[in-house]
Amino acid sequence: MKIIITILGLLNGSYMLLDGLFVLFKGKYIGPEKPGPWAILFYKLNINVFKLAPLFIIYGLLWLLWLFALWTNQSWAYLFGLLISILTIWYIPIGTLFSLIILFVLLLTKDKLGF
Repeated sequence: MKIIITILGLLNGSYMLLDGLFVLFKGKYIGPEKPGPWAILFYKLNINVFKLAPLFIIYGLLWLLWLFALWTNQSWAYLFGLLISILTIWYIPIGTLFSLIILFVLLLTKDKLGF
């Protein structure tokens, strides 16, 4: 299970980091001109989604930090994993799916993962 959540966390974190850097330097997100379904949440709040590059970079780095903590058996890794998973649920659709899977695996296998 640790391998599965590592792969999902790496995909979430790497993509968010790369997407944030891409929009910072290119002014658009990776992929189609219009951002994914997650952007609807921000449009409703009158937030320009193209100004969120720092947020994506921070999220990406936090996911990678969590993976480091997970594999180095840091005492805070479990709670941090729960927190970052919950805070990434807004990233519809793939980020939400990966975050929910990681969240459920953490909740269901806490003892097996060595927390």
